[in-house]
Amino acid sequence: MSLASVRRFLDEHAPDIDLIELDTSTATVPLAAAAHGVAPGQIAKTLSLRIGERVVLVVTPGDRRLDSKKMKAAFGGKPRFLDADDVVRLTGHPVGGVCPFGLATPLDVVCDVALQAYDVVLPAAGDIHSAVRIGPQRMADLTGATWVDVCADPA
Repeated sequence: MSLASVRRFLDEHAPDIDLIELDTSTATVPLAAAAHGVAPGQIAKTLSLRIGERVVLVVTPGDRRLDSKKMKAAFGGKPRFLDADDVVRLTGHPVGGVCPFGLATPLDVVCDVALQAYDVVLPAAGDIHSAVRIGPQRMADLTGATWVDVCADPA
């Protein structure tokens, strides 16, 4: 179902983007980076967060962690990760396959500015075996995302 919703979204909004389906799991950043032959930072991980009553999808480079002070400054509250049931209910995607495309409910999407360091990133595509190759700005444009600075600097 989730992969189908992403396929429908892409067919309608970006028919030139191919959906990549693999036999191997890409549910984690290391697995995805190895499967696609890219740097971990190019894996655009989508985090499902609740800040107060607001649910936000935050898309970050795979090699970055959220900075709690930056998150609080950007959103005015402390973020909490959604549990797996809420992730599936609100996004329509399983944990490990969450992406900002083909969502089950309308959600705010933000992209961390660190993604702009890459020409191409690979977010999941609604399944733990799928992804798309896309420019960060195009991903933001397609999803109505805004740019924020919420990730910690690399170690």
